[in-house]
Amino acid sequence: MKKPIQILEDYWGHHQFLSRQEEIISTVLDGRDTVALLPTGGGKSVCFQVPALAKEGICIVISPLVALMTDQVNSLKKKGIKALCIPGGISYQDLNALLDNALYGTYKFLYLSPERLQQELVQNCIKQMNVNLIAIDEAHCISQWGNDFRPAYKNCNILRTLLPLVPMIALTASATPEVVADTVLQLKLETPAIIKSSFVRKNLSYQVHYQEDKLYRIEQLLKKSNGSAIIYVRSRKNTVEISQQLNSLGISSHFFHGGISSEDKNTRLEEWLQGKKQVMVATNAFGMGIDNPNVSYVFHTQLPESIESYFQEAGRAGRDGNYSSAMILYNDYDKILIKKQFLDSRPTTHQLKTIYRSLSNYFQISYGEGAFTTNSFNYVAFCKHYQLNTLLTYNGLTALERLGIIQLSKQFGRKSVLKFKISSDKLISYLEQNPTISLIGKTILRMYGGVFESETSVKIELIASKTGQSVATVINALEKMEQEGVLDLKLFHTDASITFIVPREDDKTINSVSKALEALNHKKESEVNAVLNYINNDAVCKSVQLVGYFGEKSAENCGICSVCASQKSSPSKKEIQLISEKILLLLEERELSSRILSEKLTFTESKIVIVLRHLQDVEKIRVNTKNEYFLN
Repeated sequence: MKKPIQILEDYWGHHQFLSRQEEIISTVLDGRDTVALLPTGGGKSVCFQVPALAKEGICIVISPLVALMTDQVNSLKKKGIKALCIPGGISYQDLNALLDNALYGTYKFLYLSPERLQQELVQNCIKQMNVNLIAIDEAHCISQWGNDFRPAYKNCNILRTLLPLVPMIALTASATPEVVADTVLQLKLETPAIIKSSFVRKNLSYQVHYQEDKLYRIEQLLKKSNGSAIIYVRSRKNTVEISQQLNSLGISSHFFHGGISSEDKNTRLEEWLQGKKQVMVATNAFGMGIDNPNVSYVFHTQLPESIESYFQEAGRAGRDGNYSSAMILYNDYDKILIKKQFLDSRPTTHQLKTIYRSLSNYFQISYGEGAFTTNSFNYVAFCKHYQLNTLLTYNGLTALERLGIIQLSKQFGRKSVLKFKISSDKLISYLEQNPTISLIGKTILRMYGGVFESETSVKIELIASKTGQSVATVINALEKMEQEGVLDLKLFHTDASITFIVPREDDKTINSVSKALEALNHKKESEVNAVLNYINNDAVCKSVQLVGYFGEKSAENCGICSVCASQKSSPSKKEIQLISEKILLLLEERELSSRILSEKLTFTESKIVIVLRHLQDVEKIRVNTKNEYFLN
């Protein structure tokens, strides 16, 4: 058996391991179950790839994303290592052929999604393989207390039954002590070694700034930097708008979200990785498994929904070891919005009972029946039929899935998507010549931005309602435009399919999981409060706050975050008084934003921001809806 360091040199060209990698690899080679907690960029994949290469047989890797699996398989192939992944949407014949390759083709790695693992054919083949290691990547997905919980991950423990003697390694970059304990329990790990590298990133400056004009701040920073950047936003529409604004300012950018085609995703990713585009404006669909060491900035222009997700996304900056910055830019509305989106729309036990009863009635399921029946589901029609709040219902259905009562297909939440293939001028001309579909086409243009730039999600029922046409008429018009080369169309007549896991017992069904629902709701409240505490806490080093959330209590102040920097340059009492007088004098004339105030005053922006907060605290000034300050 080759030594781990020799394998690292032969295939990766490195002469030493990163922090804790060698210890993790040795533990795995000793045949012991292992939990590896390493920060983003800490080299998790090496921790299972090296020991798998050191031993006879094949390593089975469970991973949550196709893009992540494909990226790792391609990377291994380039090193001359035989690896394959089984994608979705393939025929039984192709699946059988791929499994035969894994079984007889001297492959070293087989990558599977947790959904694929549920297939009996796959399980039977795994039992015949000479498996040397099981690796569960992004292992926090198995815990319902984890931020990225995936119900299908619960089935990963079937590997314990199929391969009881094979060691298992669970890997994650973002897990609290609670999630680690639950992961060990769910995967049935036997007295595992839990090895954790420090989550401290000495080269990464965590910044939090109150900012009305977020794009202005981003523009100023990016024009001074040659490094790549990621800007995270919450909606697909925002990715398009901000990317267009940056391009108009002379900062090259692409936008990226789950609705664009695979071809566009690959092209945009490649141009960003090669430095042809400086910025990627993206939803959280972007980032996992993407290895770009040259990221100088990661911006969040809206508050993240949890510290876990923020820490993972922020950690994509500075992986080359150079100084980099992860920056949250927020305003008062962002604080209101995060509560509205994630707290005010949580279903209570009573509301979940209503949703579940409505769902059972919708599919005419009799009391005591329905277990393991699958039904096509139109989410919009369901909400409309029972006059249910759409956001509350969406969260209710996902809660029912987390609680093991139903299973949602991967298509849940998908809308029909379209993209116009011709220019706006040609489209207007086309619509004028086709009066029967003119109203529908012009309504789409008014309702949806970015339909010329990218595939855009549309609600067929909403278009029908706005135009006064039937759904069938709208669909016929869209299909006609597709046939005539006007647009690309992906039509989803239903949002999803729903499988009922347990028989219908109405209130009794929900009562049995009511405590778990309360715990989930409490967890979400704790996550949101943790984000708000992180934003508001200007006394403790931001790095210390973050790693402390993950159970690391002995970290020292980083010296480079927004808190540490402000403590070095906090205004004296005399300066506070002087700056206050200047600000109040300027505000006597008219309302002003912090940006204009900074331009008019000679003090540093950080000191001005501190004084503005002080004046708000003592109620001498207030902020209007335009984020301008005025005298109280």
